[in-house]
Amino acid sequence: MTMEKEKQGLKKMTIADVAEALGVSKTTVSRVISGKGRIGSDTKERVLRYIEEHDYKPNVIAKGLAQNKTYNIGLILPGNHNFVDSSFFQQCMLGISEAAAAADYDMVVSMICDHDLTQLERLVLNNKVDGIILSRTLVEDAPAAYLKQRHMPFVVIGTSSDTDLIQIDHDHREACRELTSVLLMKGLHKVALIGGSREIVITNTRLQGYLDAFEEQELTVDSSLICLDADNGPMLERMVAEFVKKGAECILCMDDSICCQVLNTLKKNRISVPEDMRVASFYNSPLLENNLPAITSLHFDAAALGTVTCRTLLDHLEGKEVSKKTLLGYEVVLKESTK
Repeated sequence: MTMEKEKQGLKKMTIADVAEALGVSKTTVSRVISGKGRIGSDTKERVLRYIEEHDYKPNVIAKGLAQNKTYNIGLILPGNHNFVDSSFFQQCMLGISEAAAAADYDMVVSMICDHDLTQLERLVLNNKVDGIILSRTLVEDAPAAYLKQRHMPFVVIGTSSDTDLIQIDHDHREACRELTSVLLMKGLHKVALIGGSREIVITNTRLQGYLDAFEEQELTVDSSLICLDADNGPMLERMVAEFVKKGAECILCMDDSICCQVLNTLKKNRISVPEDMRVASFYNSPLLENNLPAITSLHFDAAALGTVTCRTLLDHLEGKEVSKKTLLGYEVVLKESTK
């Protein structure tokens, strides 16, 4: 084989090559690929057979132009570094990326920092993506409101009171209720709770699960043992000291990052876990894996959540009927920290 023929063999086939080989126009081939326009059944069959026999894969840009698609989906992350560094978002992104790639889509990652929608607006106004995944829901959800206003297809990771939104999440309320109930049934009635921003829906969802457990067991909640908006180290240290002073028997942390800070504060003050204070987390991650003693927590499959979310968005883009709300399962992992 000559060098020229080798080069031809390695050359990527184009729509023009297919059209020339079959004696039809490039427009005809493009219409067969896109499924748009009227093409005779015999011609359509010839084009499809040729494409299959020669393993022709249309260039994504050309395919996108033919179908008026970008073959990109947008993933919007919170800009706060605590969220970006979280293993939850990393695992979730992995699931989204794999599901997108399997459908010949690419993922475009963008962020929202301090309620600034500039990057989100740029994606939408410049037609960079076919659909968007919002990676969290807010009580006052400006990103969701903007996407609805622009008629941009999107789904959310999380739950929302807006029943128009397509929502995919783990069943956090039930999970938090179950873990709290387990602790209460151990006779630990002074179970303190510490969590993050009330602006984020998941904070309120986890709080409701905690309250459900007390109501279910007909126990009175001590509101002085609940602290939300604990978003900095000094505040967390003060609250841990307050909980100890008030005789708390267990500190429930809404996520792994808060739990790590609570554990460090207890250690600094020579308060032993679980002998002097039990500790548990509403979210497990590698941050807690190597802690001694091992931490009782809730386990959620973030990668699976990303996969389901991406597939739901892709189905929505194809006009398929999708469920408005999907809740995935969880696992309660009991370990030494609550013995």
